[in-house]
Amino acid sequence: MSIIGSTQFLERIQFFNGERLFASDLQSLEAFNREMRWLHNQSLHQAGVGSGFQVVGNTGDRQVTISPGYAIDSCGREIILTESQVLAIPPVADNGSGAPVFYDLTVSYPDDSQLVPAETRTGICTPAGVISLREAPVFCWVQLNDDPTNHQPVDSRLKDRINKALFLVLAQVQIFNCQLNQPVSTVPRRNARPAKQPRVACGTFNPSTWNTSLIPSGTSGSVSVSLPTSGFVFPAITLSAQVVVPSGVFQATPAYQASLTGDILQFDSTGNYWIQDGLISISNSTPGGFLATVYPVIVSVVSVATTAGDSVTIPGTNWNFQITWMGVES
Repeated sequence: MSIIGSTQFLERIQFFNGERLFASDLQSLEAFNREMRWLHNQSLHQAGVGSGFQVVGNTGDRQVTISPGYAIDSCGREIILTESQVLAIPPVADNGSGAPVFYDLTVSYPDDSQLVPAETRTGICTPAGVISLREAPVFCWVQLNDDPTNHQPVDSRLKDRINKALFLVLAQVQIFNCQLNQPVSTVPRRNARPAKQPRVACGTFNPSTWNTSLIPSGTSGSVSVSLPTSGFVFPAITLSAQVVVPSGVFQATPAYQASLTGDILQFDSTGNYWIQDGLISISNSTPGGFLATVYPVIVSVVSVATTAGDSVTIPGTNWNFQITWMGVES
């Protein structure tokens, strides 16, 4: 539901000295300010619980206690509870098969017709009228199905309101013999605040080309390396590639880690084979990626086909490896 889409036009209320005001004039002014605030909430904040609205209940209880809280629905409307409230759980024995019944506790924005008058006042030559309504949210128990892997509302209309964030889920309960079978769970709770850092993301990047540099000359190309008799050797060549992280994954520059993935067992046309891997140095980090510099490592392989001292060529371009990365934004 869009406030902009449902509002045909906006008018700024103006007053002048000597103007005769009616109740509708002041109510229009209040409605204008309210809709502007709702539009702000809807545009810049996500629906959910902003603070409070904690739901507490232990095994064996027949009621839950809800603490004061503030929430926003998908229309930007503020849902406010100013004092703790005790709410009885649905009086059900079981699901008909001797198992607990699952319910979600939801909260929603009340219409004026659902609020209790807080103050009335007698008019001038007119009957008394309501001048304020006591703000109070509407709580609703929504029964769920018996699917243990994916509890969903039984009533499709209530499910639609929850999916549209008009009903906000605060907690989930299991009821057996008209009492809580387990303590209240807040796992399905919908929060308005974004998840706190750190944010962790990972992925695999396959460079289309590698930039190569010979050591120490700095020229590009491939290099011939003699297979070691034991241990390992670092060829006089480096390879680099700009790793691209998808847009929007990180807001700030994270701490990156990276490794090479691929077939480390290499062959040449003469029948030699060896283990080829590499060490990675990370530089020029940004939220959108980093520069990965690879220092190849050749590990000796004892085999019939490989003779110590045989030369192999480390390619400068077609290096069949991918870079697996992980970033932690703190």
